Amino acid sequence: MGRMQDIFSLLGATEIEQKQRSHCLKLLTPMTTQDLSNHVKQNGQWIKPIQDEMARVVVGQHYLIDGLLTGLLANGHILLEGVPGLAKTLTVKTLAACIQTGFQRIQFTPDLLPADLVGTLIYNPRTGEFTTKQGPLFSNLILADEINRAPAKVQSALLEAMQERQVTLGETTYKLPDPFLVLATQNPLEQEGVYQLPEAQLDRFLLKLKVGYPTKAEERQILDRMGTSAPRLNVEAIVNPDDILRSREIVNEIYIDDRVKDYIVDVVWATREPARYKLQMEGFIRYGGSPRATIALTLAAKARAFLQGRGYVTPQDVKSAGPDVLRHRVIVSYEAEAENVTSETVIERIFAGLPVP
Repeated sequence: MGRMQDIFSLLGATEIEQKQRSHCLKLLTPMTTQDLSNHVKQNGQWIKPIQDEMARVVVGQHYLIDGLLTGLLANGHILLEGVPGLAKTLTVKTLAACIQTGFQRIQFTPDLLPADLVGTLIYNPRTGEFTTKQGPLFSNLILADEINRAPAKVQSALLEAMQERQVTLGETTYKLPDPFLVLATQNPLEQEGVYQLPEAQLDRFLLKLKVGYPTKAEERQILDRMGTSAPRLNVEAIVNPDDILRSREIVNEIYIDDRVKDYIVDVVWATREPARYKLQMEGFIRYGGSPRATIALTLAAKARAFLQGRGYVTPQDVKSAGPDVLRHRVIVSYEAEAENVTSETVIERIFAGLPVP
């Protein structure tokens, strides 16, 4: 380390630059990585209690719960897709109850208006002034239930809030509280009475989680627990917003090796130009992932490493988060649809074909 600092001095580096470079060198040592892992475990002590508390209400659905926690740690919105009755809404409500923060549920319907989300300006004829009435979007956790039942103009009202964490009413822009997270549920597009979400809005969701049916044993447990007219659904608050914000700061510092970074970039590039990576999918992909997909995959991999109590990202973290990050960002062609090739099939082939560092 002393030799490296001498070299920096000879190169004319300032004292601040020397400290920054010394810090970067320390991050590469195994001891620092172990210290960061210990820091992650210490500040992530609320993960296991919140998982246990949610398990008191939600049977199974470990994939769904871990996905929600991933979005919470990575500060990204989540889209949940599944047929009705799979506990999507119940899981989101239970998560909100475990956090000491604001929560609003918005039921999306075909006649919903943008003002029903963001609020509006109300004119007072006595004073001749407008007063602001804020909508339910001014909260921390937003449950957008059955989001694809509302028309496109309502979806567009969410774009500014989801991307910029702010809402504009009239000539005034209001910052939304932190943390701010949109957890949206939707029914599969094959069902009647739903609208397809615009690609621009889909890209704002960090993850798209596909919720499946429970196992036979889990469904029997659901029957025993919920087979009553008044099931017990009360949970205790486990964590507060300050704990989540501190955990997010640690997630941002989780170490990613350059080879893993290159692997993330290769995965996203393979969704655009599969032939460059010798993947036999010519003509199957209409649009691949954008640079936002690269950022989202990195953040999701860091969050999964935090959930595992590690201070560094492994290629397996990237492979685990990849389908949830990319399935709504990869648009297949008509030729692929004719051959029953879905975006998930494309993503599976990409991870199977790319060499793992």
